[in-house]
Amino acid sequence: MVKIGLISDPHATPAPLAEALALFREKNVDMIWCTGDIAGYGVGLDETVSLLKEYDCHTISGNHELWYLDKDSDNVNPDSFDYIKRLPLVIEERIADNQLYMVHASPPRSVTEGIHLLDPQGEIITHEKLKWQERLKKFEADVLIVGHTHQVFAVQFEKTLVINPGSTRFNHCCAVITLPKREVEWFNLSGEEIRYSWNWGSEVI
Repeated sequence: MVKIGLISDPHATPAPLAEALALFREKNVDMIWCTGDIAGYGVGLDETVSLLKEYDCHTISGNHELWYLDKDSDNVNPDSFDYIKRLPLVIEERIADNQLYMVHASPPRSVTEGIHLLDPQGEIITHEKLKWQERLKKFEADVLIVGHTHQVFAVQFEKTLVINPGSTRFNHCCAVITLPKREVEWFNLSGEEIRYSWNWGSEVI
């Protein structure tokens, strides 16, 4: 049995991220995966990076990281800049008889075309589910982990379980998946209820 802590879109806001990481330690997870967008919105990027490094998180790049790297590197923290510059766009690994694939928005390598499955009330949008079911028909991974859309869901698409753990900042949420059974458990953060869909329909996230 392998437990993986899942976090997404901390957006330079270290407090809820630190809470999630401490929770994962309490739950004795074996590793932690982060779907990116560690930059943007907040002002605590350096502390956010330090936390991800301290907990040895497996982290990928999101659109906010690419925007961050477009800045003049002379005007940013060189340690944070170097860490973000080295982030991959994708992590793919076989764990406990499951093929896992993590990308920020959608496969194979998009950081902007997010998987929007929920309406503003957090209910499944049928035509969106059908659209992604068709697009993922030939996708080979057993578990696809995404972020970007600030939505919280775990939905089975034929062979592939698609999980968005939600933003630690905006959805007040993180998750743990237990393999090989692919059981997903959700945890609320910051003393808030989980917000299943945040900033619905925004193109700039």
